[in-house]
Amino acid sequence: MSQERIIIDPITRIEGHLRIEVEVDSNNMVSNAYASSTMFRGIEEILKGRDPRDAGLLAMRICGVCTGTHYQRSIEAVENAFDITIPKNARLVRNLIQGALYIHDHVVHFYHLHGLDWVDITSALQADPAVAEAESFNWHDTPYGTSKSELMQIQTRLKKFVEQGRLGIFSNAYWGSPSYKLTPEQNLIATAHYLQALDLQRDAAKLMAIFGGKMPHPQSLVVGGVTCVQDIQNPARIALFKTLLKKFSHFIKTAYLPDLAMAGVKYVDEALEGIGGGLKNFMSYGDFRLDDTGFYKSALLFPSGVVLNGDIDNLIPFDQNKVVEDVTHAWYQGDKPLHPYEGETKPNYTGLEKKADGMAYLKTEEKYSWIKSPIYDDNRVEVGPLARMVVGIAAKDERIGKYVANFLTLLGDKLGLGKPAPAKALFSTVGRTAARAIETELMADVMMEWVDELAANVASGDLSTWREFNFDEVSKDAKGHGLAEAPRGGLGHWVSIKEGKIENYQAVVPSTWNAAPRDYKNRMGAYESALIGTKVADPHKPLEILRTIHSFDPCIACAVHIIDTKGKQLSQFKVNTSCTL
Repeated sequence: MSQERIIIDPITRIEGHLRIEVEVDSNNMVSNAYASSTMFRGIEEILKGRDPRDAGLLAMRICGVCTGTHYQRSIEAVENAFDITIPKNARLVRNLIQGALYIHDHVVHFYHLHGLDWVDITSALQADPAVAEAESFNWHDTPYGTSKSELMQIQTRLKKFVEQGRLGIFSNAYWGSPSYKLTPEQNLIATAHYLQALDLQRDAAKLMAIFGGKMPHPQSLVVGGVTCVQDIQNPARIALFKTLLKKFSHFIKTAYLPDLAMAGVKYVDEALEGIGGGLKNFMSYGDFRLDDTGFYKSALLFPSGVVLNGDIDNLIPFDQNKVVEDVTHAWYQGDKPLHPYEGETKPNYTGLEKKADGMAYLKTEEKYSWIKSPIYDDNRVEVGPLARMVVGIAAKDERIGKYVANFLTLLGDKLGLGKPAPAKALFSTVGRTAARAIETELMADVMMEWVDELAANVASGDLSTWREFNFDEVSKDAKGHGLAEAPRGGLGHWVSIKEGKIENYQAVVPSTWNAAPRDYKNRMGAYESALIGTKVADPHKPLEILRTIHSFDPCIACAVHIIDTKGKQLSQFKVNTSCTL
């Protein structure tokens, strides 16, 4: 059967640089797939020889999106090495900062990165605003921002873009693809929420800044606790946090979740067929401590564990000792999988292969990505919101089970099933996208509990935010790991300390797990596996491939980092801060 190679490089609407190559058969079905990062990783080398207490400030520069997550994981790795348990107030503050990142990141991902894979902007120009207003009430009793007048204003703005010959942020997409299934009115509703979410995301950034000091790159976390003492003692700061959280939560419940249900109904056949399901192996480190019993002993909002082959009746306990990274198909030196404590980052770039057609292709039988291949107990696994929901169900977690059941019931009602939609619909591109929305609602709700708990604890007289420790006594020789969840999935930082300095440092991030190339057994990573069996309507407009890749919310800058470890100056910039306008 003839095969055609499709190259998408770069993948846009993501963080970082990602190349996807697929082979499609004569029926335009993806039969083979390869994911490649074209950026070099090396930030771990910067950390060697540093004071471990400073590691978080450098590690947070791994990414400009989930900066506070890398910051916290790095600090927790050092706290784990020193056996430090932080005070209750510090735990709650960290939970709130991370929770704010989740709801901000997930909403931005769906509307501004992933939404245009489902929503045809040009189709919205043909919508009847009055019909669209009525349609919005099919998905929520009090829909967000979809009155006839509001929708008319949105449509007028879009028409002006088109009349001026520029779609701006909506240009260069695959508009008109047969893979778009929403009606013109539904497209107009989702477009309205896209633009409204641009304004609202500022509120989520403020949420992170209230206790984090600033956003991005918050600065209130330190080894032993947090430094935002005056903020937690000020009732006005607590009240502002709650006000902004309520406003953002309202959008989540009346726009985000209804839009996901609307899309879920239209794409339910793909969900039930398991299009984009991929590995069906899921892993969660677990995250968000609910008590103060110490490292890896606390009850967790998101349980830890592993589910293999989609078997939600069998939860396998997670063991960090079973995590290794393989470089067989990655541009690094090495001949065996290594645990992160022994991990190495030694570049070995072997380039692309130029063929007779003038194109440069990945050397897919050799090394073809700057991302390493993480393996858990000799299994390739997927991480992220879907993994957290699946592991939560397998763990029989009541809270997670309730929120998943609520969404499946809503979807079942809209489909006229008279019962919840089947859980197997989650094992798909649609399900991966829905899991992120389910998690967002759960997080917004539990954050309100945490902020009230923080206020009550401070009011009781507990003002402690930092646990004192003697660095000289604990820091001579130690190892520690900070393992928890980032919005995109399991994030781990491993640190080895000798004579008070960092001897080795490795970070294995969500997009390393998901975007990785094949391993030493030639097994695919999560992205690659999820693309197999995808039908592409038009190979020259591979919308379906983008839809599945975007469902993971790629953050390649987290997985790999550009630096020159030899100290060569790459570029120089001069910033004039005193110019007169």
